Amino acid sequence: MTRFRPSRALHVLPLAAVILAGCQKSDPVAVANPIIDVGVYTVKSQPLTLTNDLPGRTSAYRVAEVRPQVNGIIQQRLFDEGSEVKKGQQLYQIDPATYKAEFNRAEANLTSAQNLAERYERLLKTNAVSRQQYDDAQAAYKQAQASVEVARINVQYTRVLSPITGRIGRSAVTEGALVTNGQSQELATVNQLDPIYVDVTQPITRILALQRALASGSLQSAGKNQAQVNLTLDDGSAYPLPGTLKFSEVSVDQGTGSVTLRAEFPNPDRKLLPGMFVHAQLKEGVAETAKLVPQNAIIFDSRGKATAWVVKPDLSVELRELQTLRTVGNAFLVGKGVEPGEQVVTQGIQSLRDGSKVKPSQATNADLVTAFTTAAN
Repeated sequence: MTRFRPSRALHVLPLAAVILAGCQKSDPVAVANPIIDVGVYTVKSQPLTLTNDLPGRTSAYRVAEVRPQVNGIIQQRLFDEGSEVKKGQQLYQIDPATYKAEFNRAEANLTSAQNLAERYERLLKTNAVSRQQYDDAQAAYKQAQASVEVARINVQYTRVLSPITGRIGRSAVTEGALVTNGQSQELATVNQLDPIYVDVTQPITRILALQRALASGSLQSAGKNQAQVNLTLDDGSAYPLPGTLKFSEVSVDQGTGSVTLRAEFPNPDRKLLPGMFVHAQLKEGVAETAKLVPQNAIIFDSRGKATAWVVKPDLSVELRELQTLRTVGNAFLVGKGVEPGEQVVTQGIQSLRDGSKVKPSQATNADLVTAFTTAAN
């Protein structure tokens, strides 16, 4: 008897039908292009005061190198090193003995010359002396007066005085040291520290760009605050008192292509000392229609070009090249590439590719802080 054997096709067909039925229940397009949740920041146009962060060094308002004006032995030092001294305060005493003797001799010669000149004046009226003798006596009297004045000045110069008010440094000599008039080694140095200067350098190309921006109207003057300067110390702390920009150098440094700018700062607590490294923030102007994009939205490609994912009206994204002008706090100031009202992606960037469909929502990592020190790129 022949037994019936089912065909293998009967087993294959039900399996194919199950697979086909399962495929019909899912959307191939949806699987290939899922909608991605992203966080976005909406670009705005806003006025923004632009500042420039420039490195600089402090320098004393006045510097006086104290040197002797007569020869002699130092008898006393009359100040504490590192202390504040006043203008005219005595700093050293040079042995005055020989200069006092010269002064006494000059005074004696003056008395003799004066008596002779007065006697010749009386005798001239009776023609007892010649006019030439009288003139010689008068000239000798005036020379004696000058000699007394020189001797008096030399006695004064034995008292070495501070030429300015300020803080004095260490003494280069001690009691018993021989000093000479016109020596190259100063006895001490006095620095006036209040106010104090801060010298910074800025590339001439940057200055020319600012002049063009102001002339074209893309950058407006900051008004009375244009010359105001703020200061950050080397440890990152902010100096509490603002300064004023005083002048810029009249020539460009041939080696660096930079111009030196000088600002003046009040320094009542002597917190700033000469030679300190600082950062000065100079106000450059006001951009009336500034466009800021968070730094975490910017991607730099292999060419160093700045790009960002921008959401289009159909909720797809495109990678767009941006023109970044400078950093402002935790954002970039953008020129071309994005317009006010457009949205840039700051969260979920890793999952995006050109044409991806997205579901945008307000980003939680795009709080702009523009109060940071700003620096030109």
